[in-house]
Amino acid sequence: MPTFTVVPVEDVEDGSNSGAAAGGNRPISLGKIFSEEQEADNSEDPFSDDNRRESSAFINPDMDTETYYEGKNMALFEEEMDSTPMVSSFLNKLANYTNLTQGVREHEEAEDGREKTEEFEVPHMGTFIGVYLPCMQNILGVILFLRLTWIVGTAGILGSFAIVSMCCICTLLTAISMSAIATNGVVPAGGSYYMISRSLGPEFGGAVGLCLYLGTTFAGSLYILGTIEILLVCKLYVLQGETTANDMRIYGTCCLLLMALVVFVGVKYVNKLALVFLSCVVLSIMATYAGAIKTAIKPSNFSVCLLGNRTLKNEMFEKCAKTDVELWKLFCDSPYPNATCDEYFALNNLTEIQATPGVLGEVINGVSSSKKKNLSSVPAEANNDKLKNYVFNDWATYFTLLVGIYFPSVTGIMAGSNRSGDLRDAQRSIPIGTILAILTTSFIYISFVVLFGACIEGVVLRDKFGFSVKTKPVISILAWPSPWVIVIGSFFSCCGAGLQSLTGAPRLLQAIARDGIIPFLQVFGHGKANGEPTWALLLTVGICEIGILIASLDHVAPILSMFFLMCYLFVNLACAVQTLLCTPNWRPRFKFYHWTLSFLGMSLCLSLMFISSWIYALVVIVIAGCIYKYIEYKGAVKEWGDGIRGLSLNAARYALIRLEEAPLHTKNWRPQLLVLCKLNSDLEVKHPRLLSFTTQLKAGKGLTIVCSVLEGTYMTRGDDAKKGEQNLKAAMAAEKTKGFSHVVVSSSLRDGFSILIQSAGLGGMKHNAVLMAWPTGWKQDRDSSARRNFIETVRETTSAHQALLVAKNIDHFPGNQERLKEGTIDVWWIVHDGGLLMLLPFLLSQHKVWRKCKMRIFTVAQMDDNSIQMKKDLQMFLYQLRLNAVVEVVEMHDSDISAFTYEKTLMMEQRSQMLKQMQLSRTEREREAQLIHDRNTASHSAANDKAAGATSDRVHMTWTKDKLQNERNKHKENMAVKDMFNMRPNHSNVRRMHTAVKLNEVVVKKSCNSELVLLNMPGPPKNKKGDENYMEFLEVLMEGLDRVLLVRGGGREVITIYS
Repeated sequence: MPTFTVVPVEDVEDGSNSGAAAGGNRPISLGKIFSEEQEADNSEDPFSDDNRRESSAFINPDMDTETYYEGKNMALFEEEMDSTPMVSSFLNKLANYTNLTQGVREHEEAEDGREKTEEFEVPHMGTFIGVYLPCMQNILGVILFLRLTWIVGTAGILGSFAIVSMCCICTLLTAISMSAIATNGVVPAGGSYYMISRSLGPEFGGAVGLCLYLGTTFAGSLYILGTIEILLVCKLYVLQGETTANDMRIYGTCCLLLMALVVFVGVKYVNKLALVFLSCVVLSIMATYAGAIKTAIKPSNFSVCLLGNRTLKNEMFEKCAKTDVELWKLFCDSPYPNATCDEYFALNNLTEIQATPGVLGEVINGVSSSKKKNLSSVPAEANNDKLKNYVFNDWATYFTLLVGIYFPSVTGIMAGSNRSGDLRDAQRSIPIGTILAILTTSFIYISFVVLFGACIEGVVLRDKFGFSVKTKPVISILAWPSPWVIVIGSFFSCCGAGLQSLTGAPRLLQAIARDGIIPFLQVFGHGKANGEPTWALLLTVGICEIGILIASLDHVAPILSMFFLMCYLFVNLACAVQTLLCTPNWRPRFKFYHWTLSFLGMSLCLSLMFISSWIYALVVIVIAGCIYKYIEYKGAVKEWGDGIRGLSLNAARYALIRLEEAPLHTKNWRPQLLVLCKLNSDLEVKHPRLLSFTTQLKAGKGLTIVCSVLEGTYMTRGDDAKKGEQNLKAAMAAEKTKGFSHVVVSSSLRDGFSILIQSAGLGGMKHNAVLMAWPTGWKQDRDSSARRNFIETVRETTSAHQALLVAKNIDHFPGNQERLKEGTIDVWWIVHDGGLLMLLPFLLSQHKVWRKCKMRIFTVAQMDDNSIQMKKDLQMFLYQLRLNAVVEVVEMHDSDISAFTYEKTLMMEQRSQMLKQMQLSRTEREREAQLIHDRNTASHSAANDKAAGATSDRVHMTWTKDKLQNERNKHKENMAVKDMFNMRPNHSNVRRMHTAVKLNEVVVKKSCNSELVLLNMPGPPKNKKGDENYMEFLEVLMEGLDRVLLVRGGGREVITIYS
């Protein structure tokens, strides 16, 4: 019984030298072998790192490059451990995984001059710090402080409540969909762009990613304009004269450049100041609530001065009385009582009302109806010089515009998902933190709507810029202990939000550029040595400047709303598609979602887009559509397992099942081509023009399957088949042929062609026509396999009721870049086999290569036919078919068979007989060699028997009989060669040759200068003994013609006169 010794396995540093030193007996580690194989596999991997990372079974496959196998009791599986590792290794990699945001810590270390460490700290941010507070900071912003009071005063409490409710419900539904996507697996740093692109594919991901980038960039413009509005209008910076649009542009540009410089110099300073900016927002909100409570106890001392029913700007006077000198100077030409004053000033009285009566002041009824306090006013002629003293309300504002202006105040729900790399448990923190932030901010907005309507006078709420309250934000008069809490808090809040936008937008653009799906953005994927997106920052500053040049917060807000609504729409679409498809990988931990909620959110987003501004909505949709089509045609091919691909598969399955429910009608028939290509020794396409002709014939419509056959077995030629298929795809792309490619390995070409003709296609999408090139070298080949393969292919297509198209001189056909200026496409309609001959020229004429060629149809009349009537009938038939063609009837008279025909037939038969004799001689030589081998084997066996002392009485007669048969065959061969020169041609072959010769003479005479000749292809003889002559007949039929397409119908009508 054999014994086994367990030898410990150790890693070898140098396998070659150590093996030589040990005599080849020293064991080599399995880990060493597998690591080398893994390196070899990686070096040959044609896919990118991103695709390898996403398709890997590991979450982080690059963490441990050396495969480690412990224990010796897994030998049964050791050959597969490089592709299917042990569970212990898998769990070890899973436990050590970290999805730390790439870039933040590395940037700070590079700026501080510290070396990068290999150890990674586990992300430690929880739900409150990592998701809740960032979302709160991004949602509560400039609109809350500068426009919400005006929206309440203009739309009323009920209208404002409707606006806030619609927008908050939209973001809540989007957050539910986003939570489902975010909890469906690990979400690396990348946020919403990563989720959308991996759920809907690179086309939608790129389009929505750029929309999100543009929205974030214009958000920077919005915050900067808000900062400048607070700076100039609220007199934080004293400006001579009134604030104009050019002032907003100049100061906004300076502020943008300053912020861009801060972002460029050090992002870490922006991150460290984020808490300060958030504190400003929280303090401002708390001051507003405190002020509202205070008004219930003691109303504030802010008052508003009205002249008649017109609100006055009170920044130039202190007392609301005509006796006030400063007020008198505003409307009179001198400070004296006898001065000439404005007529309206003289006829109307001044009224001072309290700006914040408080919740007990019964102001809510007046605000909810959006009407001014009923004050008397005496009409008078307007003095244009004095109009600047009044506060003008925007009465042209309408409800839908207010929706567009308000919606940016609820954006920012993606802040938590954007920080997914910094979260301790992203799948738990993102849903909880985001939804809680939305509920909190929704409560704040709704409560503020009620508080503003209840505590502040309506005429003050409608004062957009606070001119009636000393040019301060209207919300500030409600704050306690001082209005400056709101002014300073809102100023720093807008500055911080602008810096955050200028920090996040370039990184989003850099992530899109590095994905490689948009070629022209690749330059923005580069940056400084530490990875900072310098070029992306420059582009962001340029786009942000466009928003600043608009110089109006009210005009920038709807633009920003469109881009964010487009992004939210596709988040809901991604969740709905994944839910309805029920893909196996769709297993989100967040269970409180449903596809109806996603569709409701998507519908609400689309409705809000057109409610806000239908013009902006159409522009954004066109921009996203253009980006989608650009990525589809020019972008890199990415396979991310997206839902759109799954949707396409479901749609294809449904369509294929529907196609098989009923037979195809003649009106819907079009050639569904199976193109049989031949590959050369280098596995390159031998006739690329065959693909060009396919493109011209199909024009991208219908089914095209390009196939080839390799001889051998798949085990030995599997790599060749894959390489050949890649070459087929490359050739199809070069010739712009849209379709599918496939390479089959078979024991023989004949069997491979048979398999393809029988099984290519799927369900209702099966080919109905076969296109192939004419075997030009069949005469020169001593082997008759090419001829036999071609004839058997013709027979198989006929049996399968499929059409057959055979192109002669395919390399002479025009390419896709050529344009035939003139010429004709001649159709020789000899027999009717379904009308395919007349349909093919029409399909070719739709392509730009053949568009200027005219169609001519020739038909053959016999002696007893009425050629004139045939021409009339054919013209009427073409008219009913709606085909434009010139008709000509060719008469072929019965004539005696010429000596040339006899001679050509005789030469054909002699050649066939000679090939048979050559094939027979080759067979006899092979048989004789086999007999010699048998004789030697028999002699060796006899010698062994004699040496063993065995006597044999047997006589080996095998050689004698075979030799006799061989001699007889040689005698017959000599007789056959002698008879070859005395043979007479077969009468049937003479008749066929006569037809081919006469028809060829007519065709050459009429169509020798045509661009393409289409001929009916006669079928092969039913008796296979005549196969060798069939090819000769076809050669004679096409002799003297350059471009010929032989057409054989599939046995059904393919063209009809009915509509």
